[in-house]
Amino acid sequence: MPQDTAVRRLHARVLARRSAPAPSFLLNDEEFRFAADCERMRVDRNGSVLSLLLIRLPRGHAATTDVTFMARLLEGRLRLTDTPGELSDGRIAVLLPDTPSEGAWKVATDLSEVYPPGPARPECDVLVYPPHRKLRDDDSELEEEASEAPTELASEGEAAEPTDSEFFFAKSTPPWKRAIDVLGAIVGLTLASPVILTAAAAIKATSPGPAFFVQKREGLGGRTFPMWKLRTMHQGADDLKEQLLELSQQDGPAFKMRKDPRTTRLGRLLRWTSIDELPQFWNVLRGEMSLVGPRPLPVAESQACDTWHRRRLSVNPGMTCTWQVSGRGAVSFDEWVRMDLQYARKRSAWQDVKLIVMTVPALLFHRGMR
Repeated sequence: MPQDTAVRRLHARVLARRSAPAPSFLLNDEEFRFAADCERMRVDRNGSVLSLLLIRLPRGHAATTDVTFMARLLEGRLRLTDTPGELSDGRIAVLLPDTPSEGAWKVATDLSEVYPPGPARPECDVLVYPPHRKLRDDDSELEEEASEAPTELASEGEAAEPTDSEFFFAKSTPPWKRAIDVLGAIVGLTLASPVILTAAAAIKATSPGPAFFVQKREGLGGRTFPMWKLRTMHQGADDLKEQLLELSQQDGPAFKMRKDPRTTRLGRLLRWTSIDELPQFWNVLRGEMSLVGPRPLPVAESQACDTWHRRRLSVNPGMTCTWQVSGRGAVSFDEWVRMDLQYARKRSAWQDVKLIVMTVPALLFHRGMR
């Protein structure tokens, strides 16, 4: 079904449910998440802000009658543009377009005050998207309000991550994909271990420093993880990156450079053969990466992306992807991201197997910059 047709049908269903008996007033999990994705794309286009109110009814007060009561409260409180739904984990969620965190917390307070003080009151959280915004001249006040969300969410005494709203939009890894990842990682590590150990010994013998390089990357939902590689550069290479940024041969925030002067002689061979990437089978086995998925960017580069670019974080990052096998070094960063988004929308077992097979000739013929 074309996406614009699906959006119109969902909008019609939302309007129809306004007059339906509660809790039919609430969208189901699938419908709500589709509506949330649509609102997210709207925010990415127009630079506005979206708040997501999450309501968890107290234990012992989550029966159908309690959900119906909350639905009726929402029905009398929400605007026509707001969208309520019931998630699969039992929480009630509300999309509040063009509403900073302050406005969302006002809605939460109004709903809570209907209940008597104490444990019978629902627990409310507010997530704001995007969590990081590029400030415009006319919305500094809105930005200041939206930036309050992480502080308010951390009121339980535990710091909230700045990408919580992005993590809400992240898609869970299907069982078939996780099964392929685990099997592939075990086989990959078994076959690659002699190569990795030999390369590690050669690195230690030819240049000072550790054999492995661990760098923080942004993965699913913007959560950071340590990505493993064999070290291909001289120690302190990251400190020199700032001086080389203007020489990057990739537009956008991603830094790519042929014949990077920070690379060791052995490192050039490891990068040319992609042997330096083999330790990432360990990341796949741990579930931080997948065999196939958008390539993870270093944290600074990922956070410098435009908001629509960051939709690539809705699925687990991978060792190989469409860009890796067909566009590396030959397309703009925007086109690179579009390839990632297309994969995220259409991922399937066949697509993963196809990209894994296509990776072999891509490596043999050394496509793209290393």
